[in-house]
Amino acid sequence: MSESPDTGDEAPAYPVLTAPADGVPDVLTDERDLQAAAGAVAGGTGPVAVDAERAAGYRYGNRAYLVQLRREGAGSFLIDPIALPDLSPMQDAIGDAEWVLHAATQDLPCLAEVGMHPKALFDTELGSRLAGLPRVGLAAVIEHYLGITLAKEHSAVDWSTRPLPEPWLTYAALDVEVLVEVRDRLRADLEQQGKLEWALQDFEALTHFTGPPQRAEPWRRTSGMHKIKNKRAIARVRELWLTRDRIARDLDTAPGRVLPDAIIVELANRAPATPEELQEVGASARSSSRSRSRGRIAHRGLTRYQREWLDAIAAVAALPDKKLPPATVRNDAPPPPRAWADRNPQAAARLAWVRERLTDFSEQQHVPLENLITPDTLRRVLWTPPEPFVDNVIRDRLTELGARQWQVDLVTPLLLEAPTEPAATDE
Repeated sequence: MSESPDTGDEAPAYPVLTAPADGVPDVLTDERDLQAAAGAVAGGTGPVAVDAERAAGYRYGNRAYLVQLRREGAGSFLIDPIALPDLSPMQDAIGDAEWVLHAATQDLPCLAEVGMHPKALFDTELGSRLAGLPRVGLAAVIEHYLGITLAKEHSAVDWSTRPLPEPWLTYAALDVEVLVEVRDRLRADLEQQGKLEWALQDFEALTHFTGPPQRAEPWRRTSGMHKIKNKRAIARVRELWLTRDRIARDLDTAPGRVLPDAIIVELANRAPATPEELQEVGASARSSSRSRSRGRIAHRGLTRYQREWLDAIAAVAALPDKKLPPATVRNDAPPPPRAWADRNPQAAARLAWVRERLTDFSEQQHVPLENLITPDTLRRVLWTPPEPFVDNVIRDRLTELGARQWQVDLVTPLLLEAPTEPAATDE
């Protein structure tokens, strides 16, 4: 579970949970042990707390390197999914029981890779947002509901390390130690606030979550693309990014550890043609304040794979102009709201009116505005309104875009009531 550690200097205001009540379980690496654990979980009762640890920033992709589970009557289990890549016995053991996760969208894709898919779930982070908690990290939520806290100093470690150090395993086991108890109190809180049905609909939608949509051209997300000067430099970004991705995949390492984005951008703009010029670019990038702390790694990547970088740049030099990628890619997303007043005043008027009322509702209910309706969904419905613009058609369009029923019921009347002309201003 990824969570930023507390960097404050003050002692925590709550007692720190330092060890699981039953001790830290051994990490399961044997099929027979997995089967025994699955039998214990099947014999347990109530929801199952589930968590996974990845090696983001260290390894290529987002696979799980540790899976943690806990169920009443069964205890806690730590499973090595590298040694046991098929956790379908545990999936069968859990059956229809509810999973309890914190920030489910982080863990569901990597759990699916090892054969685990929830039939029902409760997300304590999402539930905490709907309940109006000011901080929704796991430690903060535990503090709020249980009056204890967790130390998070191992949240960003390399979980692909083997063997895993004992303090890390303690941290991992604690992540599921009290999760079901938090779930029970949070559920009661949501019910008391009249928001439980909202949460249940959101949780049900998460059972179908498979991960963020795949981008057609992920290289366009390279940090610093705004500094690229022309279309041929854009092509160099593409070729360097794809080269880096192949190297990172082969090494099973995070792409940024092979070569940071900042150096890719510098190479794309300056197009070095020799090893000496390549190193000069690296030295220039290292001198920037942003890259100085990572300069040693960046320079090593330039040197170790200098032939690959130079070949990528040379390949782009040989491309005819008609083969260069366009500077921008058209998509079906509405334009930025700041452009609406000039391009579509009616849509701009509706958007401003609806957002104002949703903001008021957000503040009254202590729910983040983006949890009431995603900004993209609202913009799409208003920029290209369905025809006819009537209740049932609007509802169908919102549902098609992924809005839950409670969101549809909230937003549809506002869309119908919204004026289509800009508000008059005093001269």
